[in-house]
Amino acid sequence: MVNKRTAKVLERFRVSSGKGFRLKDIAPDDTAGIDLEKDHAAELLQQGVDRLAELQDMLYAQDRWSVLCIFQAMDAAGKDGAIKHVFSGVNPQGCQVHSFKAPTATELDHDFLWRHSTALPERGRIGIHNRSWYEEVLAVRVHPAYLEGQKLPPRLVGRKIWEERLEDIAAYERYLARQGTVVLKFFLNVSQEEQKRRFLSRIDEPAKNWKFSANDVAERAHWDAYMAAYQDAIRATAAPHAPWYVVPADTKWLTRLVVAAALIDALEGLDLHYPKVTKAQKAALEVARKALV
Repeated sequence: MVNKRTAKVLERFRVSSGKGFRLKDIAPDDTAGIDLEKDHAAELLQQGVDRLAELQDMLYAQDRWSVLCIFQAMDAAGKDGAIKHVFSGVNPQGCQVHSFKAPTATELDHDFLWRHSTALPERGRIGIHNRSWYEEVLAVRVHPAYLEGQKLPPRLVGRKIWEERLEDIAAYERYLARQGTVVLKFFLNVSQEEQKRRFLSRIDEPAKNWKFSANDVAERAHWDAYMAAYQDAIRATAAPHAPWYVVPADTKWLTRLVVAAALIDALEGLDLHYPKVTKAQKAALEVARKALV
């Protein structure tokens, strides 16, 4: 269960209304006053993983709701690690993970939401999108050349295109909520200094070399532009039915605990339970029992 202290921490990082939101108000190294030893943090996370497994089992059995978890972040913020650890106890049959890279030629021949729509979770399942439709107002906004490759009619590419796309995203998330999809959005907010430290670790440690890309360093030159784009995106799309969690990402154990707690909190609010057996089904069970005996 999410206790009062955990609820207070979640409230600190939850953004359910974008009005007045400022990204600088949530520091990447904020730990909400929590000071945990590594072993204790791991123990708490395991408790969360176990609770999440219980809730996911009922979600799957009830087959009414679906959950979409969106992860956005700068490189090396810990998206992969958070997904790996938080969802380590979830039944793979009830979970769908999609990692979105640069769009293919086929995807570019559709609207920008198309490839994400085809990857939405079914009822009873948890969908995890590692990057999402928000890249269309983040990376594409920072790199205008990407927009040119989307083959939009010129008359539709105006000064308000980013505002229009954010309106479309907000409307789509509202639509999903009305169809029974719980939308949770996580921005893992890492600092430039911590990102640099993690990049150097990937270079210095042979086992991590595969994680490093020279393009990651090139993107650091656009840091301020990305932060401005993230702030605009959160302001325009944060809503009670599709909240953002701006999670401090300089401390990995805190990142993972907040993500786990936010997901548990959302699932516990759905009144999940196993389907009740009807009289006819009970009668059929007794017939089966007699046949087996």
